[in-house]
Amino acid sequence: MSGPGVWQQLFSRPHKNKKPAQTPLPEQIDAIRQRAERGHHLDQVLWGKVLLNSAYVTPDHSKALVWFTMAANAGYGPAHNMLGRCSHFGWGCEKNLHQAAHHYETAASLGDEWGRYNLGILTMRGLGIPRDMKKALGLFTTAAHNGHAKSMNLLARFLEEGWETPQDKEAALVWYRKSAEGGDYRGCHNYATALADAGHVDDALHWWRQALPDATSDILLAMDRALTSLGEAGDPTLYTALQERLQTLPPHTQSTSVTP
Repeated sequence: MSGPGVWQQLFSRPHKNKKPAQTPLPEQIDAIRQRAERGHHLDQVLWGKVLLNSAYVTPDHSKALVWFTMAANAGYGPAHNMLGRCSHFGWGCEKNLHQAAHHYETAASLGDEWGRYNLGILTMRGLGIPRDMKKALGLFTTAAHNGHAKSMNLLARFLEEGWETPQDKEAALVWYRKSAEGGDYRGCHNYATALADAGHVDDALHWWRQALPDATSDILLAMDRALTSLGEAGDPTLYTALQERLQTLPPHTQSTSVTP
């Protein structure tokens, strides 16, 4: 399978007014299903994700859970991470944050960086397990050094704020840059903010453009404040595109606080 467009279609949400097509499956997706049935653990996880949320099949969270469980029982770390996601959000099972943490920890022990990151989030926030900022820092640090972009952003935040580590804003900037270059929209926003504060507005605008397509409501609102403050020094085209995205947000998110 090649090209980001294929993956975007694979896991895209169906339009509200369209019923998912049941047959035939696109060739790439049917190939995943066939490999999953033959016992390939990566494809079992991918097929489970298709069943969670795809434009091509009717979502079936219970069946997705079965596929994740099969791969997890074989000791496949990413499958444990997905079981953690299911318990975290109640996909195909009861929501259980303690159980989610258990699966994330198993995934991390098997070398899965998404599991390590997700365990770090629960640990940082005290969700399902005791809050432990020092342990969270260790998880994000390991995942960041292993190339996980979202963990790089959080390692940068710990360094910037001096949480459980000596404050080091220069090191934070390095990790924000690495996170941005790794494609994390939060890293893009935080790096852009730091660049703008240092007077490098053109560079900052570049990274805000990278952040815009995938940014969630809190980052969009933070970008709105930042771009508004730039005034004529900003980018009118970017500002207009941001306003268009903000118009799609539900009313209750319009004042959401930022938690980058």
